[in-house]
Amino acid sequence: MVRGRSRKSALQEGSVQSTSILLSDDNSAVLDQVGKLLRKEKQYTVVAAISDGKIVVREYLRLTPDVVILDISMGKVSGIDIARELRDSGCHAKIIFLTVHEDSDYVNAGMGAGGSAYVVKSRLSQDLLSAIKAVLSNKFFVSPTLLY
Repeated sequence: MVRGRSRKSALQEGSVQSTSILLSDDNSAVLDQVGKLLRKEKQYTVVAAISDGKIVVREYLRLTPDVVILDISMGKVSGIDIARELRDSGCHAKIIFLTVHEDSDYVNAGMGAGGSAYVVKSRLSQDLLSAIKAVLSNKFFVSPTLLY
């Protein structure tokens, strides 16, 4: 399922140009929570909230957002594989992983697949906005609880 609107239509409606973000998570409650958090910030526009990981690359190519936020475990689809596929398709968006996995192997795999940030869901409200700001400044970000 895809919820959202094109970046172009958001700009045509008179909104100020902002950072466009594509969200992908198979948990609709997480999509809603992240969407609400980002909509409070005027500088971010959620262009799509996708619950089916299989269509992320297609929607990225259609919408060309600045940032892609991916869950790692989305049923039969891995966010790490999606990140690789995005990079192979020429994706220039910053990729942020938002996941329950608090294991350094996942962090390394995600960053190795092209991720710029790794945020654990238990710290979503504390870390996600900082992660977005970091990646937009060409910096990397990892939730502090994972730095050991």
